[in-house]
Amino acid sequence: MKQQTFSDIEYSNRKRKTKREEFLEAMDEIIPWSYWIDMIRPYHPSGKRGRPPRDIEVMLRMYLMQNWFNLSDAGIEDEIYDSYAMRTFMHIDFLNEQVPDATTLLHFRHLIEKNNLGEKLFNDVKERLDKAGLIMHGGTVVDATLIAAPKSTKNQDGKRDPEMHQTKKGNEWYFGMKVHSGIDAGSGYVHTITGTSANVHDIVETSKLIREDDEVV
Repeated sequence: MKQQTFSDIEYSNRKRKTKREEFLEAMDEIIPWSYWIDMIRPYHPSGKRGRPPRDIEVMLRMYLMQNWFNLSDAGIEDEIYDSYAMRTFMHIDFLNEQVPDATTLLHFRHLIEKNNLGEKLFNDVKERLDKAGLIMHGGTVVDATLIAAPKSTKNQDGKRDPEMHQTKKGNEWYFGMKVHSGIDAGSGYVHTITGTSANVHDIVETSKLIREDDEVV
């Protein structure tokens, strides 16, 4: 049994929980963690070479929250440090370990994408959210998030990744990709995601982010 910290004791005296906390507690209960971890394990680094990898479950929990709350790699790292609800969902104890950094999450996400695991996990999550009554229907909010990559990123041929491009947002230039999200207007949780180069305009992906029963976008 996990030993309670002073933060745990302090937060247990609150009069109510936030919607985020209630959602994460529900997801912690309904997700088959052992099944999903066993699905990822064959593709995860063994740790026999190089730096020991972070625990699969820790990385999976971080990856899921990034998608649910439509956050960048750096954004979810900051949110976990800042949010008690997210730290609790991560099962992070700062006495023993720190939150995985944005680069570690980037590598884990690439592992998920390379082995076509993301769609299986995401669809399973959506089904469980629907069955638990945590997603409403009838309206979608469309949004996009830039995922910046180092400009020195090269592929095996020594060239920049052709899927990544440069784009301007406000007065700043970004190089990388863009995650387009369809967000349930009632609950605020992501139900559909697509990925493109950073220079693809948001409106191009809009039709792919709308559900058949959506009446308002």
